[in-house]
Amino acid sequence: MNNYEHYVFIDFEFTMPEYKGYPKGFFPEIIEVGLVAVRNQEIQDRFSSYVKPTSFPKLTDRCKSFLHIQQKHVDDGITFEQLIQQLGQYESSTIITWGNMDMKVLKQNCQKQGLKFPLKGKEVDLSMEYKRFFGDQNQTGLWKAVQEYGKEGTGKHHCALDDAMTTFNIFKLVEQDKRYLQKPEPTTIGDRVDFSKLLNKFAL
Repeated sequence: MNNYEHYVFIDFEFTMPEYKGYPKGFFPEIIEVGLVAVRNQEIQDRFSSYVKPTSFPKLTDRCKSFLHIQQKHVDDGITFEQLIQQLGQYESSTIITWGNMDMKVLKQNCQKQGLKFPLKGKEVDLSMEYKRFFGDQNQTGLWKAVQEYGKEGTGKHHCALDDAMTTFNIFKLVEQDKRYLQKPEPTTIGDRVDFSKLLNKFAL
């Protein structure tokens, strides 16, 4: 982890259609955000909130059951515009997510509401980094990945802030492994031989 770089770990939860199919014009809307801002390997800020959906404001039974988010939660949440204002604080940061859906849905939601995408920094899909690093054929789920490290996820899966924290924890583990596997600099002959001992031997 570069000390000078500011990382923001983001996780969103989205609306879901019922199993029977997508209603006409349906698209996933962000209904929960979890964000962890990190600098110099230290957490600087956390943010968590429910977000009101506008195009399909009524949550489906499937969505409520799968995410454990109730209608009252989103009804009392911030607006999508307020979410964009919050994210704008981190416009130049490196954004790290697990999978590419979070940024795809954010961009689509911005487009649907006629709002400018708030983030300008580099975007990193940590699940792809993890896949490449370990040579996996398939992408690994967030909590399966952390369990493969012999750890447990933070809090509850599909709670946006807990998933953002878990993503940060995996990032630290992967970065640690990368440093461990980097080839050390070749040693010089001076490193291999203690010349002071050698000279003392010949001086006798």
